[in-house]
Amino acid sequence: MDTYSFLRQLADSWVLLLMTVFFIGAILWAFRPGSRDLHDDIANIPLRNDTIPTPKREDQP
Repeated sequence: MDTYSFLRQLADSWVLLLMTVFFIGAILWAFRPGSRDLHDDIANIPLRNDTIPTPKREDQP
């Protein structure tokens, strides 16, 4: 068996299986119980310590 055929067979079977298992694991980890508070906290990072902008005056462009 030449190298190309071996690598092609490996990619078609085991690497595909490994990538699928990793993807499912990442999805399960993201939606695990109790992670909502963490994700909500991370989602609000850009809005922390945000002050209300001052209103524009009419003489400003």
